[in-house]
Amino acid sequence: MSSRPSISPIDLSLLRLFNQQVIESKFTTVKEVVGWMGAMQAQDFYMVRWAIGIRIPNSTNQFIELAIDDGHVIRTHLLRPTWHLASSDDLHWMLALNAKQIKASMKSRDRELELDDVIYAKSNSIFESALQGGNQLSREELLSRLAGENIATDNNRASHLLMRAELDGIICSGRIKKNKQTYALLSERVPKATTLSRDEAISLLALKYFTSHSPATLSDFVWWSGLSVNEARKALEMVKSNFISESIGDQIYWFTPSFIFPKSHKDIVHLLPAFDEFLISYKDRTASLPFKDQTKAVSNNGIFKPIIVINGQVVGIWRRTIKNDRIILETEPFQSLTVAAKEQIAEAALRYSNFLNKKVEIIHH
Repeated sequence: MSSRPSISPIDLSLLRLFNQQVIESKFTTVKEVVGWMGAMQAQDFYMVRWAIGIRIPNSTNQFIELAIDDGHVIRTHLLRPTWHLASSDDLHWMLALNAKQIKASMKSRDRELELDDVIYAKSNSIFESALQGGNQLSREELLSRLAGENIATDNNRASHLLMRAELDGIICSGRIKKNKQTYALLSERVPKATTLSRDEAISLLALKYFTSHSPATLSDFVWWSGLSVNEARKALEMVKSNFISESIGDQIYWFTPSFIFPKSHKDIVHLLPAFDEFLISYKDRTASLPFKDQTKAVSNNGIFKPIIVINGQVVGIWRRTIKNDRIILETEPFQSLTVAAKEQIAEAALRYSNFLNKKVEIIHH
């Protein structure tokens, strides 16, 4: 164990912001950021672009979209299962690592929806035919092809049919069209790279997670990765020589050995997006979000709202409405904001408005 002085919850949060590249980012490309993070939760396609953008100084939404269009990062179901963005370099081994387990977790719902391997094979074949030759189609266009072959897509069947095709390595995200994701053939979009053994894959996943998300615990890694406790522990054992550990309370946290505190972190305000890794990637979030406030930032059905973060602490939520060339940005702090905090929020809002290339109007509630 490390003999370092005791580290406070605020220290944990600031170090996480630093390692997650929210503070003092060292990267300039989308692929670098996403590759560093391992995977970034992405069911909110608008917000995940800001999640990347906030980690690349002076970037724009257009810059992020170009990287997505070029296939540098891919949006698909990878972990837990839910939408994630991953670097094209990591996609195949992550998919191979998690697909079987995710498909097994879907079996019960598959039976309720009357979906079986025969139907999945047929829908996969339809998707392949529709997307061959570099063709990229929207969700609606693909579902129309299924309907033409008498495959029902109601009652959430559509989501399962598309997700299964992703997990089977048939389809993945394509270019953005009319501000929506399209689908493409994975074999055409991301040619298969060298295969990793399972031990190689779980150790690489652990290395990526603890490097980019530390300080973190084994329980945090289990939550984020979707691996079993035994396999996650095995993965950590294989890479723990790259880290140091610190007992804080009743938990053991793992750090990069050369960790440093950010040079200038006091009174920095961040408007982090919905489902940002800063909050969602840890099982225990109390270092950044007091338990009494958790239901304000995370709904009962698991929706993570956009958050206001000051000095590593979640102090409120925000939402935005886009109207033509401007953004209406509304804040809902958990406690009254000081004049200084409002000024810092205005600075953070300006960064967001520059990202979207729109004027911003702030309303504090």
